[in-house]
Amino acid sequence: MIIAQAIIQLKAFARQDGAILALVWIASFASLVISPHTSWGNLLALSTPFIVGWRLTKFRNYALDGVISFRRALAYSWYTFFYASLLFAIAQFLYFRFLNNGVIASMLMQTANMMIPYYKAQGMSAAEIHSAMNMLTTLSPLQITFLFMMQNLFIGLIISLPIAAVCARRVKKTRI
Repeated sequence: MIIAQAIIQLKAFARQDGAILALVWIASFASLVISPHTSWGNLLALSTPFIVGWRLTKFRNYALDGVISFRRALAYSWYTFFYASLLFAIAQFLYFRFLNNGVIASMLMQTANMMIPYYKAQGMSAAEIHSAMNMLTTLSPLQITFLFMMQNLFIGLIISLPIAAVCARRVKKTRI
């Protein structure tokens, strides 16, 4: 296959699987917002590497006859996280812009208040802690969305390395 066609194919599958991953992330986010005291949102978020690995294996077996290099698997994972981050960012922006009503800000403030003793033990003053907490509440929906998107992309870059290593196959497995 010509390299350009291989890249187009890889991106097409990554777009589809990025949409699947974005739906999982949206469900996780909705679960955290609706019921923050349950662990369903966290469990869905922690399923991310398994979903990407499962979809990478499907791509490898369906489109590539069971053979994929580490480099192509890594590119597939990166593209999947990129497309999922874009779709999730759109959904988050719509939530923060039209539905939030301060729910996330209050959750962040509660978490920050619980962490105050730890921050003080690390040498931060109370004024620094409170100014950082106030800054979080003044961010616009676009800024909050951008922060989450960059976090998702960075984590995706890191998680893609072990996913690609586990799912890469140089030789087609034969069944007896």
